[in-house]
Amino acid sequence: MKLVLIRHGESEWNKLNLFTGWTDVELSEKGQEEAKQAGLTLKSEGFDFDVCYTSFLKRAIHTLNFALLSMDREWLPVIKTWKLNERHYGALQGMNKAETAEKYGEEQVKIWRRSFDITPPALEESDERSPRSQEPYRSVKDKSVLPLTESLETTIERAVPYFESEIKPRMQKGERVLIVAHGNSLRALVKYFENLTKEQILEVNIPTGVPLVYEFDNNFKVIGKKYLGDEKAIAEKMAGVANQGKKK
Repeated sequence: MKLVLIRHGESEWNKLNLFTGWTDVELSEKGQEEAKQAGLTLKSEGFDFDVCYTSFLKRAIHTLNFALLSMDREWLPVIKTWKLNERHYGALQGMNKAETAEKYGEEQVKIWRRSFDITPPALEESDERSPRSQEPYRSVKDKSVLPLTESLETTIERAVPYFESEIKPRMQKGERVLIVAHGNSLRALVKYFENLTKEQILEVNIPTGVPLVYEFDNNFKVIGKKYLGDEKAIAEKMAGVANQGKKK
């Protein structure tokens, strides 16, 4: 069984080095091109899909749309779920990562960005950034399940059960799945797939707009993993992700 993951292309707030979280920002021009190239790469490598999953956030939705356009597969069914949203960065959302490092120190920002179980400062429920009063989440009956801040641990607690209950069974029936989501929701899945420790996942950097292919045996054990594309360019992107929280 194979599964393809793509982190959305560069967003306008990625470009500005801002904490984004659940803020619904658009792709940059570079991000659009990354998404189109991801689709071209998948097509050239002979990949095809039966169903696609993405989040409620437009930067992931539009990345998927551009990739499917490049593959001539816009007719494929797409399932959107907030369970694949980016980790919620609470009150940090909208703050510049480098400026936050200047104020609080690089180590504190790294803890907020990459620690396993430490959450950034939470939003007040009345904050306009709270998903509990936003239109995309109007169908969620129990608003208390919508986070005001998250750690990677709590992101895992929503993303992995969704994968296990909704996506994994379709793969086991032979369906070919493409997931387009976010740095941290994908890191949640990577930790689960590879059984990584809390310390190991801290160092995992997923580049924007690059297809990541997992292959599993019948027991859902990972037997292969590779990024598709130019290795040097991918390494440079990974380094860029790692350096976002450092002082200028």
